[in-house]
Amino acid sequence: MPIRILGDPVLRAPTKPVEVFDRRLRGLRDDMIETMYDAPGVGLAGPQVGISQRLFVFDDGETGPVFMANPQLVDGQGSQLEEEGCLSIPGPYHVTERFSRITCRGQDVEGSPFEMTGEALLARIFQHETDHLDGMLYIDRLDDDGRRAVLAELRRIELSLEEGPPPKRRLMRRAES
Repeated sequence: MPIRILGDPVLRAPTKPVEVFDRRLRGLRDDMIETMYDAPGVGLAGPQVGISQRLFVFDDGETGPVFMANPQLVDGQGSQLEEEGCLSIPGPYHVTERFSRITCRGQDVEGSPFEMTGEALLARIFQHETDHLDGMLYIDRLDDDGRRAVLAELRRIELSLEEGPPPKRRLMRRAES
């Protein structure tokens, strides 16, 4: 599936709840997981592939691949500062603050309720992907200087003035100390 890039209006529109859990949804899940791995990334939300529904897929390397519909975040605790990137903003990473532990409640591909509590990378994935469902990107959580730095790096990459990072599973990497 083509991944939508910064500037596409679908990335800025709040999504609608998933109401129908059927064969088509299972096919969409499978296509999104394949797209996420091919990108390569660790998470992919509906708007990133032009689907304006509250759903995402992820694989943090330990629990996935997992599909989540109609997620709600609860019980955010602590704070973590790590570099974060996004398949819809290809290239730049920037240190972004997130809760270090959070619970995500939603539904599986059959519509059954379930919840997962994540720490570190998994907590970051839950927050990053849920932001997409609300029309937000990680750059919206940055201060003005951080946002300008990411956009400037993106522009340099687009103009081929600097190469983007080598392909890898995109969402975030550890900040350098």
